[in-house]
Amino acid sequence: MDARCSRIPDERRGSAVHYTAIVVGAGFGGIGMGVALKRAGIDDFLILEKENGVGGVWRDNIYPGCNCDVPSHLYSFSFAPYRDRRIRYPGQEQILNYLSGVAADEGLLPHLRVGCPVSAATYLEDQGYWEVITAAGLRLMADVVIFAVGQLHRPQLPEFPGEADFVGPTFHTARWDDRHDLRGLEVAVIGTGSSAAQILPTLAATAARVRVFQRTAHWVLPKPRKDFGHLARAVLALPGGHHLYRQALHYGADTVLAPVMWRGWSARPVEWLARWYLRHAISDPALRAAVTPDYPIGGKRIVLDSEYYPTLAYPHVELVTAPIAKMTKEGLETTDGAQHRADAVVYATGFKAPEFLVPMRVRGRRGVELAARWSEGASAFLGIAIPGFPNLFLLAGPNSFNSAGSNPAMKELQMQYILECLRWRDRVGAAAIEVTEAAMENYQQWLEQAIATTVWPPASSWYRHRSGRVTNPWPASARTYRRMLDSYGPESCFRAASRRRDIDMTEAAASSPPRYLLNDAG
Repeated sequence: MDARCSRIPDERRGSAVHYTAIVVGAGFGGIGMGVALKRAGIDDFLILEKENGVGGVWRDNIYPGCNCDVPSHLYSFSFAPYRDRRIRYPGQEQILNYLSGVAADEGLLPHLRVGCPVSAATYLEDQGYWEVITAAGLRLMADVVIFAVGQLHRPQLPEFPGEADFVGPTFHTARWDDRHDLRGLEVAVIGTGSSAAQILPTLAATAARVRVFQRTAHWVLPKPRKDFGHLARAVLALPGGHHLYRQALHYGADTVLAPVMWRGWSARPVEWLARWYLRHAISDPALRAAVTPDYPIGGKRIVLDSEYYPTLAYPHVELVTAPIAKMTKEGLETTDGAQHRADAVVYATGFKAPEFLVPMRVRGRRGVELAARWSEGASAFLGIAIPGFPNLFLLAGPNSFNSAGSNPAMKELQMQYILECLRWRDRVGAAAIEVTEAAMENYQQWLEQAIATTVWPPASSWYRHRSGRVTNPWPASARTYRRMLDSYGPESCFRAASRRRDIDMTEAAASSPPRYLLNDAG
């Protein structure tokens, strides 16, 4: 099967090709949405992927040691659950193979077009559908557009004076260049988040010296063993064992980790564990003080790793806490005047997560630019829909990243909500529907109140837009998210944007979310 973008019929000289739905992105969100559409009886859709294969972050991040910090029994689709009794945390290649297998097994390959970046999407109000333009200039029409591009796919690269002077290779962990052999070299790693923690042990095993440049210390929790023990394997071999384990992981994360985001006593048990692990893993008082965060646990994404701290104590590994002033021909210079030699520089500096849908140009009713609407930070109703943008939906949209559990599970909830919206649209005979301003306003009010109770507002992280607005994480438990989706269905929060037939539609005004949802860990 040739899945290249060029296989889309090119009818630019005539009428454009029309689809019921176009899904943008072929990571967990896009693959899952494709399965949901097929199982709902919608077979007339395309999945457009800008790169040359499925997988999203699991295709892009091929750095040594890349793996997931969520057990794969939880980090997998409910309709295609992970069932390996040997390995708890498979690596990047295994996760990518899993996604590729789901796409093939569920019959998505005929719908998939790779190497097909989308440059623009415009709502044609008179016709009631969307025009999607690819970077190659192909013009496609769709009743519905679903953006499933995720939040962690555009690398964040800091700029330093003198970068052009450095003679060695430099690359981001998400753009790993395996043409460069780093064995026996002096390597600089900039950043101390999850990617840095995962790559450090592998680099330290072969490099002559590794210097880790810490911008901000991260809270670190020990990670369970990669492989299951004999007892766990025996339990998983029992009928229903995999399902029970998956459910235990889900409720455990929602009960133990979700409360970490809230201010006050709820985070204390996990912070105590993190401090105990720090004392246990690092015996050097100076190093321990250097890696102790000065903000509440949960203020940034918690690192789950059992090798990072011990590797920092190796004699040929050095933690540098002074800020980088500039790059030189032979390495980096910090603000204290110290010169740090480096043969290669690895940026483990994260992603431009708050910049949703960039660089695509999206225009809704009356030509409103979504980028202008989001200039002070992205927002969407339940992270899924936007007033003024009919029949446009998001997966992993603003404020729907689950910092304490499974994001594939969050996406599945969103997929089902999108299908519910499409069914309601068909029941009322509308060509397009959109979330009302009233629903969005009430939701935004709840969201801001919920975020104010978390530890995020004071902390600087990829959770926040440059305006200071917290745009990425969900400020409550996954169970709360499910209940809100159930409570605020399309019949009460959406209106008809255009009609297939003459019907009497009144704009529904959504009521404020119940107050009991605030700070609800259950």
